Amino acid sequence: MRITYLFIITFLLISCDPKALEKILEVPLSNAEVAKALKDALNMGVDESVDYLSSVDGYYQSPYKILLPEEARNVTDRLKIVPGFSNLEEEVVKRINRAAEDAAKKAGPIFLNAITSISFEDAMGILMGEKDAATEYLHKATYDALYAEFKPVLINSLNTYNALDYWEKAIKQYNSIPFISTVNPDLADHVAGKALVGLFDLIEKKELGIRTDISQRTTALLQKVFAKQDS
Repeated sequence: MRITYLFIITFLLISCDPKALEKILEVPLSNAEVAKALKDALNMGVDESVDYLSSVDGYYQSPYKILLPEEARNVTDRLKIVPGFSNLEEEVVKRINRAAEDAAKKAGPIFLNAITSISFEDAMGILMGEKDAATEYLHKATYDALYAEFKPVLINSLNTYNALDYWEKAIKQYNSIPFISTVNPDLADHVAGKALVGLFDLIEKKELGIRTDISQRTTALLQKVFAKQDS
């Protein structure tokens, strides 16, 4: 019974003051603890960003809506007067955003694997650094590998929504116009890059939340580690 009361009192202290846990344990933070807390924070960011962006209209009706690259807009503008392509831009935009939402569902494991394998050589420096330091470190350390794994997933989703076939027909029609400079913008590359921008931005927002809002530190480890940043 005494143990139960002690646990309750400890929990209440932690909830009211994240610094209390470190005082109670009277143990300095280790690099391993800090690294684990940073990974946990990033994992939470991934979970929330994937849930948000993979929902219907997660990209299409949000600040992360993916638009066509400028070169592609030249195509859509030219084809507006061609029968069958009057609504080309909006149709392509809808399809690529639906594909991005579909691909986001499968992005979680790719990100989580990258986070698991990441090595925080200076975890304490990242903890005490800028408010987006962990997300920025993840971006620098894993972006190329993430992109390489994510793009095929995105292409599969684009094919599911017939976005690439639809766009290819438009490009062929455009390139058949006399005296026009032919184009062939890499739509998959553009969409993959923009989709990752949205994912990283939401992960960054979650990191900021954990750093600045005590209520978002939902585990004892997060409370202990990020209390160090508060001091």
